[in-house]
Amino acid sequence: TGETALIDRLDAVLEDSVRVHQRSDVPYGLFLSGGVDSAAIATLMSRLNARPVTAFTCGFDAPGARDERGQAERVAKALNLDWRETRFDEADFWRILPQVAWALDDPTADYATLPTYKLAQAAKGTLTVVLTGEGGDELFGGYGRYRKALRPAWLGGRPAEPRPDDAEALARWRRQAKPPPGLTRLQQAQWADIATWLPNDLLLKLDRCLMAHGLEGRTPFLDPRVADFAFPLPDRFKVRGRYGKWLVRKWLERVCPAADPWARKQGFTVPVDAWIAPRAADLAERIGRIEAVRRVRTPEAVRSTFESGGSERWPLLFFAVWSLIHLEGAAPNDALAQVAGTI
Repeated sequence: TGETALIDRLDAVLEDSVRVHQRSDVPYGLFLSGGVDSAAIATLMSRLNARPVTAFTCGFDAPGARDERGQAERVAKALNLDWRETRFDEADFWRILPQVAWALDDPTADYATLPTYKLAQAAKGTLTVVLTGEGGDELFGGYGRYRKALRPAWLGGRPAEPRPDDAEALARWRRQAKPPPGLTRLQQAQWADIATWLPNDLLLKLDRCLMAHGLEGRTPFLDPRVADFAFPLPDRFKVRGRYGKWLVRKWLERVCPAADPWARKQGFTVPVDAWIAPRAADLAERIGRIEAVRRVRTPEAVRSTFESGGSERWPLLFFAVWSLIHLEGAAPNDALAQVAGTI
């Protein structure tokens, strides 16, 4: 099948999925990140609705923070969306942290949960159903690590694994992620993410954050008919050169040039380290005294982690707050006070 025919088929399959997923007798809209996947959903919702579709975007107010709200705004203007911007700053970080820890019964220390929660908070009262772009990367080959799967030696392309010294957890992960026979290397990498990362992180995060605000999240990319179309696609229609989601980008180039689908992705960085750093010494002292933390780290190791900086400060902070709420029965704000003192 030629590329043009596949683009036409993608348009029809994805439009049908969006039509079904937006079917509702309550207000609906979408979260618009500025990336390819949410731009695709926005394009089709705009096509299918006579009224301007409501879209929410989150940006970060902090030195050195990166987000894609500028790109989201350009897409919103091109599609005549009813675009709402919400901002996430340091005060939001400390206010939302215990709320997110309460909403997650699983200690998933993914800081992308924070803006998702803020978006849900902003959309509450305006929307009841929210369409999002989860699944686009996994089904159409969007992650950078998928490019490694096309190299002669498959050195990457797997989601995060349990620690290799935890043999039982590692064996369980491998059983869950093991692909069926007959897949290409790229499809094997996609399969692993679809079996693990997608349900255990992305969809978990989306469900908990939205339901905490009485919102229903819907994911058009994960419609079975979209999956049946996308997953078997030849590798060249997923990854080509430095671009993933090749077919989606070619389609978006046609239907929404304002999405600038070939631009280098800016991504977003929640500047958690910038917000943790000024309180690092006090946080280390308090977190090191929490019983659940002491089971996995000595107070000295906690202190060393917070003094040296780096990526482990956030998971320790989140786990400390989460454990007080879910293991010791603390109220969210009381848990934060115990961990961080007066904010």
